Amino acid sequence: MRIDIFTLFPGMFGGPLNESILRRAQEMGALSIVLHNIRDYTTDRHHTADDTPYGGGGGMILKPEPIVAAVEDVIPLDKGIPVILLSPQGRLFTQTVARELAARERLALICGHYEGVDERVRQLVVTDEISIGDYVLTGGELAAMVIVDAVARLLPGVLGDPDAPDKDSHSGGLLEHPHYTRPPVFRGLAVPEVLLSGHEARIARWRRRESLRRTWERRPELLLTAPLTEEDRAFLVKLAEEELARRMRDEEAVSDRGPRDAAGPGRPPT
Repeated sequence: MRIDIFTLFPGMFGGPLNESILRRAQEMGALSIVLHNIRDYTTDRHHTADDTPYGGGGGMILKPEPIVAAVEDVIPLDKGIPVILLSPQGRLFTQTVARELAARERLALICGHYEGVDERVRQLVVTDEISIGDYVLTGGELAAMVIVDAVARLLPGVLGDPDAPDKDSHSGGLLEHPHYTRPPVFRGLAVPEVLLSGHEARIARWRRRESLRRTWERRPELLLTAPLTEEDRAFLVKLAEEELARRMRDEEAVSDRGPRDAAGPGRPPT
């Protein structure tokens, strides 16, 4: 896969793109990342890539000419290659979107900056917009790094365990189960006995249930769309019943203590 990144600040990418899994992906030939400096496509002697917005207002807007020229010079727009603008207005980046992009042979990322990008960039060269979350960054560079990382680890052969992406949080619609390694006991906290049993079926069942439990506790909205078995549903009902029982016990305990003594400690009520 080849990923072309258009940015005003190519220096930001040096560390993240040359370490760990991304470095491995490039060394093995599974991934090629090409950085393009938008300023190289400016035509004035000051290499101006931004200007004040028409209509007034604060901030600076990235000019259309250098971005459009850069994309048209690098990307054959008639080949169906996705040209993605990183923007807080784009569709939300998810594991499903990462898989969608990983299936492509090539894609391009445009990093916005400052107040935004001239709308004509969208109209002329952008085919998609993606946001990594409901917040605003200084620019699209960090978002581009997130997308590259998430996509790269899905490429064949990049991870040591070929099944690893299918076990990750969100891959199956649920959060991942807890993990443990040596030592078996650390500061009084022991590894669950089932993981030391060597019984594959029991371990798989424990992991599935803990995945369900963690999703139910932390991201319950994911359960609305996750593929669930009847056994999964029965376990979730059990969790709900346990939670209801716990809340009732807590309410009874509060009731047994009675109302707080408004007179204060050591003073009889009037």
